Amino acid sequence: MTPAERQSAVAFALRNLLLDDRRPGPSGIQAANDFMAGRRQAEALADQGRHFEAKVETLTDALFLRTILVCQRPWATEGDLAELQAIHRRLLPALPEERALRRPQPNDNTNLYPAAMLEQGAAAIGQELAAERNLASLDRPVFVEHLAHYYDELSYLHPFADCDGMTLRIFLSRLSHDAGWDLDWGRADPTAHRRALQRALRGDTDDLQALIAGMVRPVNPTRIFLIAGWDQGPAH
Repeated sequence: MTPAERQSAVAFALRNLLLDDRRPGPSGIQAANDFMAGRRQAEALADQGRHFEAKVETLTDALFLRTILVCQRPWATEGDLAELQAIHRRLLPALPEERALRRPQPNDNTNLYPAAMLEQGAAAIGQELAAERNLASLDRPVFVEHLAHYYDELSYLHPFADCDGMTLRIFLSRLSHDAGWDLDWGRADPTAHRRALQRALRGDTDDLQALIAGMVRPVNPTRIFLIAGWDQGPAH
């Protein structure tokens, strides 16, 4: 990774945790700073993550360091449940597979998709994404509207009992980048982010669209600005 890529990965990992009200401790921050400065290689960062996971109080540090490295570990980008599970395993590699997906419980949250039907729900979302060519070649306002729809659908699906939001944001960042847009999660206020998701679950995605509109930027700004204009997408 280049120095800029290292800085970007650390910034994303930190913001991804903060949006879930998790904060890395001093040891995790120091390891990330060493990584950005080139004093620590990816392999050493991964080893540090394994060390942190052995201590309950520093599990957040392990998640932080794994998120920094997650995009260095390629997975099949099929836009389906298998892709979500591949990302989730990178965040929580020690979690037994049978405990990864959310399972039906007597006191299940009725605001979420039924846990017993996760596979069917994920398949429907994946098929819808595939039919839309994974949001490729859309003008910016259309992309924002459609991405908000899928963020809402995936949040309602809520496939994982732990680190669900972190997993979804990594997936959405990958999906957006491949479609020609990057998401700057640093522009998302945690309180506004939670409120937007809650309103979307009740059928109103306006706040979620506004949140995404403030985050989205073209992967190739020169092409967008000089050839197409801000509101047009990579196809133009």
